[in-house]
Amino acid sequence: MANPIQDSLLREIDEDLRHERYAKLWKKYGAFVIAAAAALVIGVAGYQGWQSYDIRSRESDGEKFVEALMRVEAGRLDEARLAFSEMASDASAGYALLARFQQAAVLARSGDGAAASAVYGAIADDSGVDREYRDFALVVSALAGLDTADTTTLAERLAPLTAEDNPWRHSARELNALLAVRRGDRNGAREIFSMIENDPTAPAGIRVRAAELLAILGG
Repeated sequence: MANPIQDSLLREIDEDLRHERYAKLWKKYGAFVIAAAAALVIGVAGYQGWQSYDIRSRESDGEKFVEALMRVEAGRLDEARLAFSEMASDASAGYALLARFQQAAVLARSGDGAAASAVYGAIADDSGVDREYRDFALVVSALAGLDTADTTTLAERLAPLTAEDNPWRHSARELNALLAVRRGDRNGAREIFSMIENDPTAPAGIRVRAAELLAILGG
């Protein structure tokens, strides 16, 4: 992701040690990436979404949205999820989109990655949503479902996002490398991580992760 936010492997004699190191590293970074992506909803989809949809501050929707966010902060996640779900169905366009992203973020925060991935995926498949947000939703959907979803399906869905002109290409490539690891394709993973590490246009955080994971893979 070419913006502020934007902002994951194994071998012989020391195979067990490498695997343990990777597991700890991805556990650390995976949680960070998903949390950062959830926060990005307000920073990117939030701010730009208000502009893109030209929201004129409908008082009722605004109050409901703020109240739902306050429930999240208070740890009342079930209440927040329900509130965002209702807004996703009946709020004005801009708030409805933000509510869908927040509904998925709350599900992820609650530990239901599969459900979060499904909600993000529905946004990604919604032709009524601007392409920028659909692509972002696809990236976060892949993150949320990284440990459980079919690797081939995910890789195919992410493929268009790896193009040089796509703003989410660095995250999509990192995800593809992680999917390669899940498939047991360490050579493929090393190739992608090496490309990321040597790409001066990639965000610093992604390049650092690529270098560390290359070392773990023995690359």
